[in-house]
Amino acid sequence: MTYIQEGTRNYKLASLALFLGGFVTFSILYTTQPLMPIFTREFHVSAPAASLTLSLSTGVLAVVMLFAAGLSDAFGKKKIMLLSMLCTSLLGIATSWSPNFFTLISLRALLGVFIAGVPSIAMAYVSEEFHPGGIGKVMGLYISGTSIGGMAGRIITGALTDMFSWRMALMCVGILTLILTVIFSLTLPAPRGHNEKKASGWRSAWNAYQSHLKSKKLLALVLLAFLLMGSFVTLYNYIGFMLEAPPYELSQTLIGFIFIVYITGTFSSVYMGKKADLHGNAPILKISLALMMLGAVLTLIPLLGVKILGMALFTFGFFGCHSIASAWVGQAAGHHKAQASSLYLLLYYLGSSLVGSFGGFFWIHFQWTGVVALIFVLLALGFPLVRYAEKGGH
Repeated sequence: MTYIQEGTRNYKLASLALFLGGFVTFSILYTTQPLMPIFTREFHVSAPAASLTLSLSTGVLAVVMLFAAGLSDAFGKKKIMLLSMLCTSLLGIATSWSPNFFTLISLRALLGVFIAGVPSIAMAYVSEEFHPGGIGKVMGLYISGTSIGGMAGRIITGALTDMFSWRMALMCVGILTLILTVIFSLTLPAPRGHNEKKASGWRSAWNAYQSHLKSKKLLALVLLAFLLMGSFVTLYNYIGFMLEAPPYELSQTLIGFIFIVYITGTFSSVYMGKKADLHGNAPILKISLALMMLGAVLTLIPLLGVKILGMALFTFGFFGCHSIASAWVGQAAGHHKAQASSLYLLLYYLGSSLVGSFGGFFWIHFQWTGVVALIFVLLALGFPLVRYAEKGGH
């Protein structure tokens, strides 16, 4: 088959489209994260309950992605990603009209259904359509879109919430992503991989998953995804509660702008992906894990500037980890890459959903020190998984 080669027009168009795909899905997905303290007051719910506005989305997303991979084989990757982004944007707008907390979390759960059409399929698209020698860099470009999308969604939401209301903020983000979805449809080249539109069904998909579950290397990588995303979402879910309380008492706008540290993730996803192409996945992944742990510890220091530095370092490490691990999954799978990506992201988003809400227990009972202790332990468990994946074996 003919791969998309770096330097060509299709390479530039595909890279832009993948960036936009990551931006749209993650800007909508994380709009409620800085709003959780507001939800606790407006709807009279606890911090763990408010976290359901994100945890339900990611939990449903995790499960539905298993089926999205099969649909992409049957109907085509571009069609499923485009439909996903369109419905995601419209649901983002609809969420702004939620009359009560039950409606809010119900719409956010439904959002998880439609948002599932992008993440696993985008990873499979990269693995199948681009030349194998540059997959790390391209995956980094897609993930940089997710980081900028997550950052922009949070910043725009925070600023517009202070200026108008959280409802207006969610509506504006939805309209923006709707416009970007149109651009995506015009720029992503139709997949040319020989596996595109192959005969598919639940039996063949199940056989693919069974095959992947026998790979110990893949199992190590998908378990690592659970730890990584669980740690990342837990930190960002509850740091807003700390920053709006004394002695910091930051406004929603300022809390939103702190998410500008996502820029470090935009850089690291590409930079560390390229380093992994040169020096191997395992050593760069271990360095990225260590940076996450150091960043989490720095947020314990009372000085606001040091806390922000810690968040930046933590974010840099996380996106480096995710870029490398997600590309490694595609390389390790060999075949049925969409299903391999779905397994990775199943655990990735289950980590977001389960650990993200479970972290609320540590916030309520042990405050920020407890949250950081949970994150530190989870990340420490990642090192033996990286070593296991490095050794190989199926």
